[in-house]
Amino acid sequence: MRFNSIIIQPYLPEDRIDKKILKERLENIFKISVRWNQPVHTPETAFDRFRGQYLGSYFLRDLLKYREEKSILLGIVSRDIYEPGMNFVFGVASPHTKTAVISTYRLHNSFYGLPENSHLFMDRVTKEAVHEIGHVLGLSHCPDPECVMYFSNSLLDTDRKSFYFCSSCYEKVLSALGL
Repeated sequence: MRFNSIIIQPYLPEDRIDKKILKERLENIFKISVRWNQPVHTPETAFDRFRGQYLGSYFLRDLLKYREEKSILLGIVSRDIYEPGMNFVFGVASPHTKTAVISTYRLHNSFYGLPENSHLFMDRVTKEAVHEIGHVLGLSHCPDPECVMYFSNSLLDTDRKSFYFCSSCYEKVLSALGL
């Protein structure tokens, strides 16, 4: 399928994301336009009271309300998300619905008791966004620890990898985009 845009759908409350930087990085990597939608309320039905977290895959269904033909939709939520069997996830994606969501909750240094670093935060947001869009395009995890498609089991894994694809994964991305 040929995509002509990535639509970013922020959920309230919005995090301190530099929208211009993320837009430029995604356009540079994926070679398609990126557009920001107006923020929408976080669906409270996704909240699991027992866990105190939001079910990540719930957002994938919620995002379908905002999809446009030939677009990839990326949700950004500042809440903590999880998937069954996992303590937490940084993001989740579906190649079938062409939707993905990332959580910024655990990408802040302050979550770990460290001083905030806005540049490092934006690098982490970019890596998670690119990673989940890679899954939307059908890529699986990569064994190269520097490739953005490497599985991040912790923030250290995220910090170690690049926000670019290795050459093998990037060939798959370009093919999936029809480029």
